[in-house]
Amino acid sequence: MSLLGIECATENCSVALFEQGQLVAGTAQLLGRGHAEALIPMIAGLPGKGRAERIVVSLGPGSFTGLRVGLAAARALALAWQAELLGYSTHALVAAMARGQSGDVPVTVAMSGGHGEWFVSEFGADGAMLDAPHSLSPEAATARSRADLVAGSQAEALVAARGAGQALAILPDAKQLSLLPPEAFSGPVHLAYGRAPDARLPGGVLP
Repeated sequence: MSLLGIECATENCSVALFEQGQLVAGTAQLLGRGHAEALIPMIAGLPGKGRAERIVVSLGPGSFTGLRVGLAAARALALAWQAELLGYSTHALVAAMARGQSGDVPVTVAMSGGHGEWFVSEFGADGAMLDAPHSLSPEAATARSRADLVAGSQAEALVAARGAGQALAILPDAKQLSLLPPEAFSGPVHLAYGRAPDARLPGGVLP
């Protein structure tokens, strides 16, 4: 089974191609903006232009724009290639990457959110998500965190605020998707932004 992974939830836009669970090739770009312009050329630069029997895409939480760009590309390619389309949690990937470095220990994931808030979630030593990501103020996120090991873009800030623990300042990377168990990928795909959208239609209606 060939698999194309797409990760656009953060500034680390990344793609990777796997064959029978083994990484064939992958690439990443740190982007402040420009996911829409960068993603398709990144996929096209993979062997076979990234064509795969299965496509997995990050569902969030994370950047509104990045998540929508990733999902739109994944849906279009899945339709064109008649490929299976599945999604996965951005935080689950970060937690798996942290456990890959530190062993089977509980992990708090702390990632940058909108308006100065952080996305925070907890994972057990077995990698299971113990609660869904919450968008919280730094103070509330610090008080809520439980694990000694904290991973993500705000890991160092959270550990510093808490005054204890170990920080792994990492961003999700599609090349590490093989760290996730098969049950981490699911469909149908629905984005989990982690917080309500800022934009509203006339009259205050959410888009």
